[in-house]
Amino acid sequence: MGDGDPHQGGTIIEDPFAAPSCTHPAGGSGSTDRRYFINRELSWLAFHRRVLEEAQDATHPVLERVKFLAICGSNLDEFFMVRVSGIRRQMSEGAQELPPDGMSPAEEMAAIRSEVEPLVRAHAQCWSEELLPALRQSGIYIHRYRDLVPAERAQLCDYFDRIIMPALTPMAFDAARPFPFISSMSLNLGIIVRDQKGMEHGARLKVPVGLFPRFVRVPIASGGGQGKQEYHFVLLEDLIAENLGRLFPGMQVAASYPFRVTRNAEIEVVVDEASDLLTAIEMGVSTRRVGHPVRLETGGPVPGSMRDIFEKKLDLSPNDIYETDGPLALADLRELQDIDRPDLKDRPFIPAVPPVLENEVTAFSRLEKQDAMLYHPYDSMAPLVRLLREAARCPEVLAIKITLYRIDRDSPIIDTLLEARRNGKQVTAVVELKAKFDEKNNITYARNLERHGVHVVYGHEKLKIHAKLCLIVRRKGDRIVRYVHLSSGNYNTVTSRIYGDIGYITSDPDIGADATELFNALTGYAEQQTYRKLLVAPTTLKSGILERIEREILHQGEHGNGYIAMKLNGLLDPEIITALYRASEAGVAIALNVRGLCALRPGIPGVSENISVISIVGRFLEHARIYYFRNGGDEEILLGSSDLMPRNLKRRVEILFPVPNPAIRKELVKILNIHLGDTVKARRLLSDGTYERVTPKDGEPGIDSQQWLIEHRGEWHHGDGRA
Repeated sequence: MGDGDPHQGGTIIEDPFAAPSCTHPAGGSGSTDRRYFINRELSWLAFHRRVLEEAQDATHPVLERVKFLAICGSNLDEFFMVRVSGIRRQMSEGAQELPPDGMSPAEEMAAIRSEVEPLVRAHAQCWSEELLPALRQSGIYIHRYRDLVPAERAQLCDYFDRIIMPALTPMAFDAARPFPFISSMSLNLGIIVRDQKGMEHGARLKVPVGLFPRFVRVPIASGGGQGKQEYHFVLLEDLIAENLGRLFPGMQVAASYPFRVTRNAEIEVVVDEASDLLTAIEMGVSTRRVGHPVRLETGGPVPGSMRDIFEKKLDLSPNDIYETDGPLALADLRELQDIDRPDLKDRPFIPAVPPVLENEVTAFSRLEKQDAMLYHPYDSMAPLVRLLREAARCPEVLAIKITLYRIDRDSPIIDTLLEARRNGKQVTAVVELKAKFDEKNNITYARNLERHGVHVVYGHEKLKIHAKLCLIVRRKGDRIVRYVHLSSGNYNTVTSRIYGDIGYITSDPDIGADATELFNALTGYAEQQTYRKLLVAPTTLKSGILERIEREILHQGEHGNGYIAMKLNGLLDPEIITALYRASEAGVAIALNVRGLCALRPGIPGVSENISVISIVGRFLEHARIYYFRNGGDEEILLGSSDLMPRNLKRRVEILFPVPNPAIRKELVKILNIHLGDTVKARRLLSDGTYERVTPKDGEPGIDSQQWLIEHRGEWHHGDGRA
């Protein structure tokens, strides 16, 4: 696999392993043993732990560390809303099929509890013992209300009385009044009050996060901090809790306890003769906030009487309750990112623009002769937006077709589609309404596009359309030229600045014809089963990957040079993992960069000793998919939207596509070399399912692959697709 980088501090992937030893023949029985698969949920929690390590990493600017802890909060929320709720459903319905690792749903729930409890403690410890002191040292103070001086409390009391209290609604619960409904993910206070007879009563108060900032600014004069402005805050729930007496006149507030309920967020989509997919999705989303509770979080221990009420009214067991000494709803820590302290954040950089896309007016003619690659966030997404805008205005362009999965608000991509329609182009948008937690946003965009005359297709009832694809059809004289943009990432200009994604633009006739036929399959009744160059799930993608693994085994047997490298987000499919084990047993060297979920166990003698797995968690979310096969020297690289997980291969429309341009293939080899050689942010997966940090060899500098790609862009990317 040529073009290794001499500067990287880790293994260069041209020769990643010494001569392999193979104990079992290819297809040995060990590769299908349940002991050789890591449980999906435990793999996810191991990934979560790697994210937490970034929050604990003092080499990051402090507000970036806070951001990582906020990500921990939002990720764990989604884990309970989706994964834990799914396991609970399996337990209630009776699981018909166990995962490859063989754990039953009850075993998974017990294992999750044992892993999550220490993670929750680690979240709180990171906040209180590491981040709060680091923030104070940088001039950002998160105070307890009771620790403020009287003048500061008086001003906050006035703010509470005038602004916050009118929006609050305390809800009592007793024999005469039912326990109030607790919406999913809302922050609440459980309150105990005593009347004049000494009788205790319970109440719930929803903390109006969203109406008001979670971090309320304390009116303290600026200054100090070596000339930098200081920032002083109290948490909204702390401010409210300390002023509850104003809400219960004539009563004594005995205690209050923050709590939060997580509910099942899976929605059931039922399409019948009386409805359509959009209506069904809308109805499903409306039920999400009332799904069955799966977790209760409390800010510290609560009295047994109140805990009993929570368990009974929410239908939860003691194992569903998690106590923390830190703040609840850690995702709200993102508010601190709005503080105007660039010195406490990652240093910004200016994304580059490939020369082929510098001038949108000439881009079409240049793209007929050469392809272009965009590796976000190192490359800007602006050139793609400009290209679409030029397509919307160019008299020769006849049609634009695009798939939309997650769309940013105020999207310039949407603006270009509307402009194209105003200019008389045929515009088709395949909008995936089932993109989890983006359903409402996508419904809004779909209706707006349809209202302006765009042909809108609302995805598919049973398949998520996760493929990232845009087709521009242009008349040039007496012929038609098709320009295709394919990507691992969404058409989202916001995430393109923080996600590592690869986009590719080509006028290759075969890819253009494949893209046309795929859109026909998505929008009409075409039952396309084969394509010229594209691998498409759920029809040809999985078999295409398995065939290439088998091909590499044959090359290994004939020439001893079998080699596979993959960069992806998730590797769970048991058939593909078994095929990789078989390739390892045959002596094929395999290097995997799997950011998140990985069920494969590397380094098992006789089974996977020729497989290495690393994960990179850093400044940018690693989201690109690159599949490399040495193929006896005739190297093949596939890019696209798909991971190697059952959901991608069976229940989604996904695309992997070959890279026809040799110059760009060479650049992709360089990118793989850099990522696989990371010795700063990489963690190595061990055969027992744990991870260890990768460190540079003695005397070698550490390589942070993301930072290297920022600083050495000219060394890996010419951006013009020239051979």
